Amino acid sequence: MNLTLKVWRQPGPQAQGKIETYEAKNIPSEASFLEMLDIVNERIIEDGGEPIHFDHDCREGICGACSLTINGIPHGKDKAVTTCQLHMRKFADNDTIWIEPFRANPFPVIRDLIVDRSAFDRIIASGGYVDVRTGSAVDANSLPIPKPDADSAFDAAACIGCGACVAACKNASAMLFVSAKVSHLGHLPQGQPERDKRVLAMVRQMDSEGFGNCTNQYECEAACPKEISVDHIARMNRDFTKAVAAEQFA
Repeated sequence: MNLTLKVWRQPGPQAQGKIETYEAKNIPSEASFLEMLDIVNERIIEDGGEPIHFDHDCREGICGACSLTINGIPHGKDKAVTTCQLHMRKFADNDTIWIEPFRANPFPVIRDLIVDRSAFDRIIASGGYVDVRTGSAVDANSLPIPKPDADSAFDAAACIGCGACVAACKNASAMLFVSAKVSHLGHLPQGQPERDKRVLAMVRQMDSEGFGNCTNQYECEAACPKEISVDHIARMNRDFTKAVAAEQFA
């Protein structure tokens, strides 16, 4: 396959970026999108140029690091896949492909296609955990959990925190991510003691990071590689409203 790449290049967070054009020649159709970039980078380096900087880790659709916007769509046009799982056979020979970083103010560009998603880490640190003393927790298998609750918790816990939901949303809302992290603990007995505290802390941290509001257009669900449902957003909104009321009348 022979392709034309339009790639966002930005040497640093404070630098002005621009789109540059690269020819990707003789790309195997069985290569993944990241492997295609590897091939292009090898040729750029051989010619004495600066390789295209992009993020990656597991390359198995688990870590969420491969956050690229491909032809305007986070992770590309295939549903329920991350960029590293997108293969070049999904494109046509002589296609022009536009590759940009995830666009959102809370995700500042570090370099080229790499963005800083530490805002997600701070949201998790604010309340996305269960407080127990090491060695004192009851074995999880000894706690009976209704199957619908277990299934819903598992579905929410599938979120890998890639940020595609934010990049797809016109408001750069992180509601799908935060609701998944709130919901998977809120469905389980271990998460009940801190349920109100958790949702208050995580939603307020999300707001302080500068993420926008949800306007229920579901771009987040459509772009999510793990197909997290927007039902979790509704559940989080109910939990947040109850927690605010309890806080005011405590």
